[in-house]
Amino acid sequence: MTYKPATYDAQMFIDTFEHEYTWLNGFMRNVRRYGNKPALIDPSTETTWTYKELDEECNMFAHALKEDNVGKNDVVMSILNNCPEFCFTYIAPRKVGAIITLANFKLSPGELARLIEHNEPKIVLYCAEIRDTIVEAEKLSAYKPLRWIMCDNLDGLDLPLGHIHYKDYVANHSTEVPAMDFPHHIYDEVIRMCTSGTSALPKNVPLNDINEVLSAHDAIMHYPLNCKDVCMNMTPLFHRGGSHSGGTCPTFYIGACLILLRAFSPRVTLNYVEKYKITFLTGSPSSLELLARTQERDPQDISTLKGLVTMGAPLEKAACERFLEILTPNIFNGYGTTETFWNSFLRPYDLPEYAGAVGGSCTDDEVRVVKIYEDRKAEPDDLVPMDNETVGEVILYCPSKTTYSYYKNPEEQAAKFYKGWMYTNDLGFWDENLYVTINGRKDDMIVSAGENIYPTQVEEAINEFDRVADCMVTAVPDATRGQAIAAYIVPKDENLTIRDVFDFCLETPMLSAYKRPRWYKFVDSLPMTATGKKMHYALKAQAAKDLEAGELKRK
Repeated sequence: MTYKPATYDAQMFIDTFEHEYTWLNGFMRNVRRYGNKPALIDPSTETTWTYKELDEECNMFAHALKEDNVGKNDVVMSILNNCPEFCFTYIAPRKVGAIITLANFKLSPGELARLIEHNEPKIVLYCAEIRDTIVEAEKLSAYKPLRWIMCDNLDGLDLPLGHIHYKDYVANHSTEVPAMDFPHHIYDEVIRMCTSGTSALPKNVPLNDINEVLSAHDAIMHYPLNCKDVCMNMTPLFHRGGSHSGGTCPTFYIGACLILLRAFSPRVTLNYVEKYKITFLTGSPSSLELLARTQERDPQDISTLKGLVTMGAPLEKAACERFLEILTPNIFNGYGTTETFWNSFLRPYDLPEYAGAVGGSCTDDEVRVVKIYEDRKAEPDDLVPMDNETVGEVILYCPSKTTYSYYKNPEEQAAKFYKGWMYTNDLGFWDENLYVTINGRKDDMIVSAGENIYPTQVEEAINEFDRVADCMVTAVPDATRGQAIAAYIVPKDENLTIRDVFDFCLETPMLSAYKRPRWYKFVDSLPMTATGKKMHYALKAQAAKDLEAGELKRK
């Protein structure tokens, strides 16, 4: 096909859009517009940063990075809780062209070591509360970063040998904007998220600059969010839903104020809503339940709330009706992935009628339910009937908020992304309005307290125990976490006890605390296919019965 030339001179638009339409430029506009307006508040230390002060802090950090020769496409790894340094790290590396890798501070030393080896960061920042984990990860990692920086040192812990405090690292550096002597492009990778993998190495999700801008726009548009709002996220900011839903990404891009909640507590959360006049609160459905209980017992003035945003699980209708009555009439329920942010949304006008579903597509996205085949992916237009009954795989079209890629993981990339769609492995059905309901997974992933856990990784770690012949893990219902992990153990040593296995899980550097089984059962054999593959779906059904019958044991 022969295309006609453009009807106008598009070069200035192309140059401006591709090189200037960045998240950092959006933040800098707010520094100029709202320099004396609060941008960030840390209630635990009663410290406030205006937009001007936040920018100056980030400039000092950026100059320190430049002094360490951190530049275009170098990696700065953040292993931080919801502390001020997380926010500084979210912004400052962009000023030197570096990539920020956001890691889960709950990972074990062995998992962090693999993540460090995979990403090869020049600089690693970590929170003081995981000091001992970092020391062990440093020993285990074959790759050695240039610099280890301990942040948020609230408890006065001694520095590990060769490490430096954040305040000392940035001290005496200029507060002026550093010269940006590197090319910008909206396709530059600026953030690298980490999502669960089947091994101890999480999948690494690159996000480019235009993903950041359009993710911010998505949240701003759907809330809607403006510069007068005050936001607080009840979940860890290193998650996509943490930083991109009411966290650093949209809040600083629109010029609103972010309140830091270091660890979720319903009483503290409600107090902060009243004290700081919070307008948008983000968290999981389980956190909303705890807020509702606390508000019923001891009501606070939460009248400033314009909305509660929840992700990670569907809202049950009865719970939704209760939250609408006790907390706020405006509840939003988003569904999505680390790779794609949220892609469907239940707005206040959808609730409580559609509670239990994940809703209809976001404005620029499309969510479909396609047929399932054993030997291949369904084509994106190979749809199941819209009868609210026929189950298929949920796929996501999201050109604005994903790069459709994983960092150095071509096998997973090929498995997940196809023709502009992400194949989620979630199972669901939909109705004539294209509203989707999730009812399971194609794979065996466990979701416990908002964290994704793959059984194979836990099994691999437990099978390192020389007194275990084999094991399988699965999920059982848990009132607090949604799901808890149950381990079925085939002993190699007849004297093996549950306490022995529990202690091994506690001590191995390859299992994070949230991945350790809570329930155990010793068995003679495990359910296998004729070809020797573990049948997790069969074990999951059995585990629910065993839990009810009291056959699963705690340590």
